[in-house]
Amino acid sequence: MSTLIKGGTVVGPTGPYAADVLVDGETIAALFAPGRAPDGPEVIDATGKYVIPGAIDAHTHMQMPFGGTEASDTFDTGTRAAAIGGTTTIIDFAIQRYGEVVQDGLAAWHQKTAGRCHIDYAFHMIVGGVDDDALKAMDQLVNDEGITSFKLFMAYPGVFYSDDGQILRAMQKARSNGAMIMMHAENGPAIDVLVKQALERGETDPIYHGITRPQELEAEATSRAIWLASVAADCPLYIVHLSASKALEQVRAARDLGRNVFAETCPQYLYLTLEDQLGAPGFEGAKWVCSTPLRSGKESHRADLWQGLRTNDLSVVSTDHCPFCMKDQKEMGVGDFSKIPNGIGSVEHRVDLLYQGVVDGKLSLARWVETIATTPARMFGLYPRKGVIAPGSDADIVIYDPAVRTRISVETHHMNMDYSAWEGWEIDGGVDTVLSRGEVISRGGEYLGRAGRGNYVKRGLSDYLI
Repeated sequence: MSTLIKGGTVVGPTGPYAADVLVDGETIAALFAPGRAPDGPEVIDATGKYVIPGAIDAHTHMQMPFGGTEASDTFDTGTRAAAIGGTTTIIDFAIQRYGEVVQDGLAAWHQKTAGRCHIDYAFHMIVGGVDDDALKAMDQLVNDEGITSFKLFMAYPGVFYSDDGQILRAMQKARSNGAMIMMHAENGPAIDVLVKQALERGETDPIYHGITRPQELEAEATSRAIWLASVAADCPLYIVHLSASKALEQVRAARDLGRNVFAETCPQYLYLTLEDQLGAPGFEGAKWVCSTPLRSGKESHRADLWQGLRTNDLSVVSTDHCPFCMKDQKEMGVGDFSKIPNGIGSVEHRVDLLYQGVVDGKLSLARWVETIATTPARMFGLYPRKGVIAPGSDADIVIYDPAVRTRISVETHHMNMDYSAWEGWEIDGGVDTVLSRGEVISRGGEYLGRAGRGNYVKRGLSDYLI
């Protein structure tokens, strides 16, 4: 079946241009100058709208066990919400726990996703115990499973934490097989000292989650990860959920030296603050407990992160989508902020929130598309199958209407959460129509897709490495 998306403005990494997009089956067949396409295909009128590649959220945690509970979005509910918000591919994290075989952890995530995803998906691998067997498994996953990125943690001792020696060994292995090391860069042992001291002083409210994770400990860990990667022959390094100015300085300095260092940020760090959200009255701030934490609005973090996106010192905007409900989940931390499950739900809103940056003059249209779609595809071995509107690419396409307004609320979102971290926010624009591999799965707010139609996608190596 053929479909012609007609009259719209295609936006790619080189900027906007007028073109009609012909979809044949699951892929893009051709782009035509306006009015030059053949007659016959079913027409979708995109007049006055942007036609962009389906967004790729390169950092999600559906059904992730954490803090004695599990992220509230399943792969069914989470990928459905993502699709409605214009995201047509997610890269989630399969987890190897301490003492577990890496391949068994991966198999568990394949079981969670089987027959449940509404959109295409891929996996990164969290390596929770770096040893000889895990290092061998890294080669096998790159060669056979299409998993070419591995996440390590400098935080959460006793849960996911790797020491510097383990990190170095994993980086050496990644350098040899071409994989990317993704790093949660916070000094976990030092944070644990600050948390213990705060609780002993009776400082138990959610705001202390942020105060006990100061930006200096994010910057120190970021710098340490960068230098460890240097020792590992410039191993490719990707810093996840970067939130603070001092950490960004470390990334910028490494990139200025031409190093294989990349970083992402998330919408919450671009817009929300320690004082206004984490510091909300009573226990309300628990809604915004995540790690790395929200930073002070009295400092320059948000402006610096927007600038980092413009200069490409920050390459990608992901969500770190790891939602928990207030009832029975976030409430586990009443009277002890350290027991609040860490995570915010935003997978449905990332495309809109970053488009607001375009409206506000903080990003160009081309950079919007790069940060939400093209760069994630290139960074993680999905390009040109994903992330671009071009002949031969998957027909993952979003028609975006700049003339509407989108209001975010728990009453209208589709994520499995009993609150919204973005309650009452209004965006100057909105997702109109979403195609996933040529199939219209959302139109005008009506969801038309189904669970199980999403495919697992094996990934290649990053395009950004020489």
